[in-house]
Amino acid sequence: MSKAIDNLQAAQQRAMAIRPKVGGFPYLAEVLRLAGVRRNVWSLPACQSLYVTKDGPVVTLGTPLATGTADVPPFDREALIKALRTDQAGESTFSEFLEASWRAGVVRYDIDFSGRTVAYYGCNGEVYIESYPAVEVK
Repeated sequence: MSKAIDNLQAAQQRAMAIRPKVGGFPYLAEVLRLAGVRRNVWSLPACQSLYVTKDGPVVTLGTPLATGTADVPPFDREALIKALRTDQAGESTFSEFLEASWRAGVVRYDIDFSGRTVAYYGCNGEVYIESYPAVEVK
C-alpha cells in the first residue's frame, strides 16, 4: 500500500472511533482534514469515492447502488435535505444515506474539507450546497 492509502485508512479508523452517532460527519471531516485530505468526491450510483490528499489521490470503490443501465432520478432538493437531516440525526446508515441521495437525483457530491462545505449535484447542473460546523478533535 502507499503512504496515501495508509494515512487515509488510519484517519478513517480514528474518525469512526471518536465520532458521535448523532451529528458525526463534522468529526469525520475534521479528522480527515487534519490528516491532509483536501477533497472527497463521491460518484453515485457507482459509489466511487475519490480522496485528494497531501500524499496523493486515492480511490475507493464501494458496492454500486445500481448496475447495468438505469434511469437517473430527477433532482429533488427536498428529498435530499430530508436524507441529510435523517442522516445527521443518526437515523440512517451511510449506505441508506447514499441510496436516499441517489433516489433524490444526486449523481455526485463534493466535500471541500478546508471550506467545510458539501456540494450535491444533479445530472442537469442542479446543485445544493450545505456547510457543516467546525469541531475540535483531540
